[in-house]
Amino acid sequence: MNFNRKYVFAAACLAMLVFGIVMTILGSVLPSLIVKFGLDKVDAGSLFPLMTVGMLIGSLFFGPVVDRYGYKYPFILSCGLILAGLQILAYENDLFIMRIAMFLIGLGGGVINGGSNALVADTAEEDRGAKLSLLGVFFGIGAFGIPMSLGVLLRYFDYTHLTAIIGWIVLIPILFFLLIRFPAPKQVQGFPLKEGVKLIKETPLLLFGLILFFESGMEITVGGWTSTFFSEELLIDTSRAVFYLSFYWLALMAARLIIPKLLKTMHPYTLLCTFIMVAIAGSLLLILTKSLGLALLGVMLIGFGFAAVFPVILGFVGDRYPHLSGTAFSVVFVMALTGGSLMPYISGLVGNSHGLRMAFIIVPVSLVLMLGILSSVMRPKNRDA
Repeated sequence: MNFNRKYVFAAACLAMLVFGIVMTILGSVLPSLIVKFGLDKVDAGSLFPLMTVGMLIGSLFFGPVVDRYGYKYPFILSCGLILAGLQILAYENDLFIMRIAMFLIGLGGGVINGGSNALVADTAEEDRGAKLSLLGVFFGIGAFGIPMSLGVLLRYFDYTHLTAIIGWIVLIPILFFLLIRFPAPKQVQGFPLKEGVKLIKETPLLLFGLILFFESGMEITVGGWTSTFFSEELLIDTSRAVFYLSFYWLALMAARLIIPKLLKTMHPYTLLCTFIMVAIAGSLLLILTKSLGLALLGVMLIGFGFAAVFPVILGFVGDRYPHLSGTAFSVVFVMALTGGSLMPYISGLVGNSHGLRMAFIIVPVSLVLMLGILSSVMRPKNRDA
């Protein structure tokens, strides 16, 4: 072994923290962008597909790239793209250029999201699901910290300077990546394209990817539109609305702290079904209530319930396809981010014509579909596969 597992896990956690920033930054600054550029919900919603198309492309290529070249330099380059994109987002006044920035942020995010999960799956000696859940805690730290900080500081500072500072924070993981040694590439002879094509024919992998299609779409929808939901449906001012969004990510992070302990006594399938039911309850509460307190509780239940989906499903994928984990993760992340691209945009279209309360119906519907797919792929004879 020519690398330190603790350092490598720390690198994956830093990468996932950056991805948490990527996932929440647009939702956090969206109310300010709407005011600055006079956007309607259709124009505002168009920013989400640009970011998620970037993630989609990053997810498509990260697997073969890291299987061929390793993790170090793809991580460094991707964080550099995110840093540049955040600086543009902070200071650019041209909406077209800002859209390019969202694409760059998404492109870098797609690589480090898939890469960090694949890296943990590769280097975890046991309990992949538990390690992936702990990795998700750092996603929660990044995702929770941004709206929490902006919610407090937007009362005193302009969002442009705050966004720029967030961008420079990304230098910290870049320096760490430069200093440590990562695992050697798996496919040093060339890109594993032939093997990757074979994976596309794997029905269980495609069903896992379909679950993540809905999960990613919902995470980005709720993370991107909740602050606007609080502003428009509950008449909360922008800074408070962004602050309340942080509780969604806080609940997700808290759940991922306890999931490793729960996995010691619960089968992953049972745990995942339980968490999905919690998310269904939270989404219905958010849609039906006009009370701020109950709406906040609903948002937290949604975040809590979402927390188990990615680590548990990726644990299944890592266990089933260990020799091409990067490429297998590329397949499911491409499917996931396709959902992440489509569902927030559709929610924006529905929200523009019928209100965000109606648009959020997409969340419980998707969760019910996920339960059906999960039951199909994880029939009793397959649950230990």
